[in-house]
Amino acid sequence: MGIDLSLIWFLIIIFSIMMYIVMDGFDLGIGILYPLVKNKSDRDLMMNTVAPVWDGNETWLVLGGAGLFGAFPLAYAIILDALSIPLTIMLLGLIFRGVAFEFRFKAAPEHQHFWDKAFIGGSIVATFTQGVVVGAVIEGFPVENRIYTGGYFDWLAPFPLFCGFGLVVAYALLGCGWLVMKTEENLQKQMYRALRPLTLLMLAIIAIISIWTPLAHPAIAERWFSLPNLFFFMPVPLLIFWSSWQLMKANHRTSHYAPFLTALLMIFMGFSGLGISIWPNIIPPYISYEEAASPTQSLGFMLVGALFIIPIILTYTFWSYYVFRGKINHNQGYH
Repeated sequence: MGIDLSLIWFLIIIFSIMMYIVMDGFDLGIGILYPLVKNKSDRDLMMNTVAPVWDGNETWLVLGGAGLFGAFPLAYAIILDALSIPLTIMLLGLIFRGVAFEFRFKAAPEHQHFWDKAFIGGSIVATFTQGVVVGAVIEGFPVENRIYTGGYFDWLAPFPLFCGFGLVVAYALLGCGWLVMKTEENLQKQMYRALRPLTLLMLAIIAIISIWTPLAHPAIAERWFSLPNLFFFMPVPLLIFWSSWQLMKANHRTSHYAPFLTALLMIFMGFSGLGISIWPNIIPPYISYEEAASPTQSLGFMLVGALFIIPIILTYTFWSYYVFRGKINHNQGYH
C-alpha cells in the first residue's frame, strides 16, 4: 500500500490553517478589542505585545494558500471563483491593517487617531471575511463538470455572515487571553473583565452553529448523531464546555496563562467540529480531497519542498516567541 500523498497535503493545509488561526487570531483580536481601550498608553502597550511577531504570523496563511493552489488546484479554482469578493476584501483589510500598524507609531499625535481607526477597521474586516469564507465552504458550492456554477454573491447568505460574526468574537477572545498573558495592572484587569462575556458569547455562537449545520445538512446530522460516531465525536463538545468553564473561572483565579491556552483549545475544538462535519470533502458537498488533488508526481515534488520549509518556519516562529517572551510594560516597546 503506497503513501497517500493527497491526504498528507490535505493535513498540511489543515495544519497551516490552524497555525494561522492560532498565530494571527490573537493578533487580529487585539485590533478588534481596540475600541474597548481608550487610554493611549494602553493602546501602545497592546500594539507592543505583538509588534515583534505579527508579520511572521501570516506566513501560515501564505503557506496554506500556496499549498491549496499546488496540491488541490480544482479546489483552489472553485473557491477563488466563488469567493473572489470576500477574499479580495480580506486581503485589502490585512494590507490596510498592516500599513496602519506601522504608520501609527510614526504619525504625528494629531493624526494617530486615523491610524487607530484604520487598525480597528482592517482587523474587523479581515476577520469577518475570513469567517464568511469558512461559512461558505461549510455551506458548499454548486459544481457541474468541475466548474463552479453559482453566483458571485452566493456567500451573502445568513450562515456565512453569521460565521463571520462568530470569528470576530473568537479572535477577540484569543486577543483577550493574549493580553491577559502579556500585560499587567489596569490593562490586564480590563481584559479579565472582558473574558466572561466573550466566553459566554462564543459558547452561544458555537451552540447555534452546532444546531444550524445538522438541521440544514442531513448528511452532517448523520455524521454526528449516528452510532458509533456519536461516541467517537463526543470529546469535541465536552472539551468545548470544559474550556469555556475554565475561561469563566480564570477571572477568579487571576491566572495569567490559562485564559489564552483554554481559549486556543476552545477555538481549536470548534474548528475541529467543522472539519468533522465536511470530511473527506474539500469542496462540499461532493468533491473529496482525493478528487481535487494534483497528480501524484506533483504532490511528491511539492512535499520535498514542504518538508524542508515547514521546519524552518516552525523554528523561526518558536525562536521569535521565545526571544520576546514574558510580560510587556509601558516602559518597553518594539518600535
